[in-house]
Amino acid sequence: MKKATIRLSTINDVKNFVSKVSLCDFDVDLISGRYAVDAKSIMGIFSLDLEKPIALEAHTDNADEFFAAIKQYIVD
Repeated sequence: MKKATIRLSTINDVKNFVSKVSLCDFDVDLISGRYAVDAKSIMGIFSLDLEKPIALEAHTDNADEFFAAIKQYIVD
């Protein structure tokens, strides 16, 4: 499992992020506080507090290409 912290600031960020995650053949979860949602679900993402950074967990050991595709959303 690979982890990162992301920020989705606008509606377009969410739409673009979901379109990139949907291409993955592995599960990706977003965790905010005690809530975890499927990163492929637009409705799930909008149920999170998008004002704060969100923890991302990619359930694969080979996520380099995926993380390169979403690098614009990753925060340090």
